[in-house]
Formats: sequence, structure tokens, C-alpha cells
Amino acid sequence: MEISDVSERISIVKQTNAAREHMIDCQLRPNEVNDERLISAVRAVAREHFVPKTLRSVAYADEDISVGGGRYLMEPMVFARLMDFAKIQEGDLVLDIGCATGYSSAVLAGLAGAVVALECDDALYEAAEKKLTDEGVMNAAVVKGDLDKGVAKQGPYDVIFCQGAVDDLPKALLKQLKDGGRLVCVKKIGGVGRALLVTRSDDDFQEKILFDANVADLPGFQVEKGFTF
Repeated sequence: MEISDVSERISIVKQTNAAREHMIDCQLRPNEVNDERLISAVRAVAREHFVPKTLRSVAYADEDISVGGGRYLMEPMVFARLMDFAKIQEGDLVLDIGCATGYSSAVLAGLAGAVVALECDDALYEAAEKKLTDEGVMNAAVVKGDLDKGVAKQGPYDVIFCQGAVDDLPKALLKQLKDGGRLVCVKKIGGVGRALLVTRSDDDFQEKILFDANVADLPGFQVEKGFTF
């Protein structure tokens, strides 16, 4: 490899590391994400490795990033705030619904004991498997299937994380939570996206609205609008 190529690669790494720190300091911390364990998990994952090469320069922007097929990586601030409210512990089993290229699963794997990464899109499923392997993430397994059905056979879960907006949460999915388990998502309520925390206590599911959030939809969770006369 030419010396000039090495120098260019070092420069790119420095730039992306600086962009990651800027994201933490200017997007996460000002929005009350200050848990150092969570910050460390975000800092450890190169977000630019999980987006198309043409978008790597904006991988740390404060917006959803398109990864193809009408799917997106969630805006960093919303993603981090939802993680913060989920209170993920070291031994937790997490179901990551709509993992896309695997970025969210890589970060969650830095907090949890194990992550089940669910993806419905063939290309994204393959991308997630490859990227998680390439990044050396050993405690996350990618599963292909319908997002709204979850992965009951691997549960129950301490945390379920929906990587996008939903109209409704199927009971079959909520029942995959352990007693005391938490689900975080962005739910459309009255046409407005609201970050939501659902906590299970026996067969009771308590919902708490956390903050307003505008993120891309997750496929499979849309409620068909009926006709009105």
C-alpha cells in the first residue's frame, strides 16, 4: 500500500472519530443522554460502516439515514434517548426489531448480554449479518422474519426495541416481554410520533409517553384506514 493511501485512511478515521464525538457532544448530551455506559456503547460503533458509502460523510447527521429499500437508520438522538429510557442491563436479552444493516444491534450488543436482531428485508438481513461479523459483534444473532411477529422462540425478552415508527403494537409481540420487561418505540398517536415506553407487570402493560419524535415507519405495523361516509 502506498504511503499516501495510508495517510488518507488515517485522515478519514480521524475525521469520522471527530464526527462521532461531535454527535455525542452536540446531539446526545444536550438531550439528557449522559449515561456513560450508554455513551461508551455508542462511541464504540462506527456508524459510517453501516450506511451506503455515498452517505458516509453524513453518517452522524441529526437525521434518519437511508440504507435502501425504503428503510432508515434512526436519528442518533432519538435512538440514544430510547436506549436510555429502556435501561438496558449487562445481562439483558434484547429483541431489536427492524435492525436494518445492524447498526442498532451493534450498539445494543455493547449494553446487553445478547441481542436478537430481527429483519424482514432480504438484502438488509444479509448486510446485517455481514457487518456485525465484520465488526466483531459476537453477542448478536440476525433472524429473518416478519417484524410485527417478533421472535417468540428466542424470548421472553428483557427489552424489545422497535427501530422505527409504528401505528400499533400487536399483543403477540408485547407478550414476548418478560415480567418487568420494557418495550421502546415511536408510536403514532393522533398523527404525531411519540416516543413510548411500555412496561410489563404480569399481564398488564403500562404505557408512558416520553417525548415527541419523528422517525421513518417500520413495515408491518401500519393499521389500515377504514372508509368513512
